[in-house]
Amino acid sequence: MNFKLATIYILLFSISVSALAQKESRTDANLVGHVTCCGEHIPFATILIEGTTIGTTTDETGHYRIMNMPVGEFTVTAQALGYAPKSVQIKMEAGQTKEIKFDLKKDVLNLEEVVVTGDRNKTNRRDASVIVSTISPKVFEFAQAATLSEGLDFSPGLRLENNCQNCGFTQVRMNGMEGPYSQILINSRPIFSGLAGVYGLELIPENMIERVEVVRGGGSALYGSNAIAGTINLILKDPITNSYEMDISRGSIGAGLEDANPSSDFTAKLNTSLISSDSKTGMALYGFYRKRAPFDANGDDFSELSEINNTTIGSRMFHRFTNRSRVSMDVFHIHEERRGGNKFQYPIHESVIAEAVEHRITTGALTYDQFFREHDKLSMFVSGQKVDRDSYYGAEKSLKDYGLTTDFSYHAGAQYHLHLNLAEITLGLENQGAWLKDRKLGYPDLDNIQLNVEGTDTTFQVPHTENVTIADQETNTFSAFGQYDITWEKLKITAGLRFDHYQVNDYISNDDKSGSVLSPRLTIKYDLFNYLQARASYSQGYRAPQIYDEDLHIETSTARKVLHENDPDLKQETSHSIMASLDFNKKIGNAYVGVLAEGFYTKLMDAFSNEFSDPDSTGTVTYTRVNADGGATVAGINIEVNVVPTEKLMFKGSFTYQSSKYENAQEFGETSFLRTPSDYGYLAIDYQPIKKLGFSLTGNYTGSMLVPYFGNTLPANSEGELRESNPFYDIGIKARFNWKLNGATMQFYGGVKNIFNSYQDDFDYGHDRDPGYIYGPGLPRMIYAGIKISNLIH
Repeated sequence: MNFKLATIYILLFSISVSALAQKESRTDANLVGHVTCCGEHIPFATILIEGTTIGTTTDETGHYRIMNMPVGEFTVTAQALGYAPKSVQIKMEAGQTKEIKFDLKKDVLNLEEVVVTGDRNKTNRRDASVIVSTISPKVFEFAQAATLSEGLDFSPGLRLENNCQNCGFTQVRMNGMEGPYSQILINSRPIFSGLAGVYGLELIPENMIERVEVVRGGGSALYGSNAIAGTINLILKDPITNSYEMDISRGSIGAGLEDANPSSDFTAKLNTSLISSDSKTGMALYGFYRKRAPFDANGDDFSELSEINNTTIGSRMFHRFTNRSRVSMDVFHIHEERRGGNKFQYPIHESVIAEAVEHRITTGALTYDQFFREHDKLSMFVSGQKVDRDSYYGAEKSLKDYGLTTDFSYHAGAQYHLHLNLAEITLGLENQGAWLKDRKLGYPDLDNIQLNVEGTDTTFQVPHTENVTIADQETNTFSAFGQYDITWEKLKITAGLRFDHYQVNDYISNDDKSGSVLSPRLTIKYDLFNYLQARASYSQGYRAPQIYDEDLHIETSTARKVLHENDPDLKQETSHSIMASLDFNKKIGNAYVGVLAEGFYTKLMDAFSNEFSDPDSTGTVTYTRVNADGGATVAGINIEVNVVPTEKLMFKGSFTYQSSKYENAQEFGETSFLRTPSDYGYLAIDYQPIKKLGFSLTGNYTGSMLVPYFGNTLPANSEGELRESNPFYDIGIKARFNWKLNGATMQFYGGVKNIFNSYQDDFDYGHDRDPGYIYGPGLPRMIYAGIKISNLIH
């Protein structure tokens, strides 16, 4: 029996035993009360009974109730975003109703926000041994971000980039390292597969996300091989109260530009949450629909932004069997079609150029939590994702460039968290595997066959078909990890160790690779003062030589097609990362001020690099991933500033300066990483003069970078050239107005993205363009308006 099946059986057995053996009785021990701050009630604040799975939220009026609590002494905690949590000891007795009224203090800088990514367990952001940056729903709202990708720019060290003019393939760079160096998690699990990750950042709708937690720096001892640059953890919306929200918006892309016809971008979002009267069962439902027309920026009839049709539905559910056990389930399905090129009204293969993909992604995850003693917790989990992708990467009406990719990935494991007096211990086992097959589907073609019929030579055209398997790979990684946290007054030390054994079976090349890796992690936090914390960390990570997301993306023009492959002798890449930071948070006068200074240094051994071939007779260029001689070094500093001078005004921004270099020259004789600016940052300002009216301003700065160009303005048989881009300043503004409507609130909003149209102005033209020559902001100027109705707006 393999580890995956064993984990599933243990999980189901534990759930069954818990449901049958631990039956609750009705105690009629009830807890009621309210949550306030500065004389005003706080709606939707969370009430938790520590060491149990019992919890609820306040309603729209700020009041709560918990019925039939167990008898005994408990710690009750009230918490809400923007407020410091407060805990109260209480003794519950059968047949009695107790009342607790919480009066919280404001936590303007969100220092007491509960995060899970830093140490893989719930902890206050201030107490985490590593810096955890949070992208809240407010940030997505300020930036009018429809998907995850549009909000990732608003976190220190993160920068989103578009890598293809045809299909809109995007990736996020963290601390200067490209996408595969970061681990994307959903509820702390690596559910999203490599195939789904090709376009995954733009596939995930914003309204299924509660918040995004970002940890920069290596976290391999906790999260696995890809967490070299850091982790991006998507926390999905939990069913916490009876709520609803509907949001509809429409935008005009390219509005007011001389050489472009505007394109429409329509989105519709729906969320609802339902909780049973005893708070033992809950369900959150979400739906998302997006239809974006293609956009041509330079009038050559070829798109710079792809056409997108996305429909997503999903749910997160939980059931509490007992006061100390809970099972939760996530399921969502994404169906997206995207297409770039030209002749969008024609069949795909009638286009001069077309890059088109259709995704059908079904994901499910099951987690069982069981508390022991007072705070010890056992978590068992299993998840799976099935991806079917139909694709076409072709030019000149080719019938041979249809493809079908199938992928199934799973993740299963268990984790135990042990609380001691001054220390905490976390132990876990995991197994992660995937099967991927990428095929090029043969379409009828004609071969000329010459036969001798009755003494004469006659030529016949005979149709044939051929299916070619491009990739056929199976991967499996077994992992064991442990972490030890100890706290002495102002000092906290966290030490972790992860063991990974990976196996990669490539059935095309018959090249099987395996390896065992130990990844240590050490972090230190010291409270210099109650308003100033110092942190330092060391971690080691690796990347196995397997197929990554970009390998399954193809750039196409009539003159050139780019494919990706691994060198047969490719070895695993190893990293050594050092981080150090100072985190200052203090009230100065009437203003709350937070300043974070964070330095990072990563040494990559046997770093992955690309070698590109000359075009063959069909114009195909192969990018081969190899190990760079001498490795590479990435180093820099992130500065983040958070200032709240009054309750009506908020300012937040960050700036990154870095250097990313190979020790020896690589592509074009350069040592610098390509497409990597040395400086970039973001800005977010929100002003709410009255409760009903608010304004927000967001901006992104992208410094100059080296971008390879292989376009049609170069001489024939050119090996390409490097160009240096100009800096970009992408500024957006949004206004919102709230109108109370009985028990709900209706919000009207509108704004402009990229007001000054700081957008690339030297796109390649025509059918033989270089689609990879794209950089800078992902959108030109866009005007939008929308309406939202919800009982969550307050």
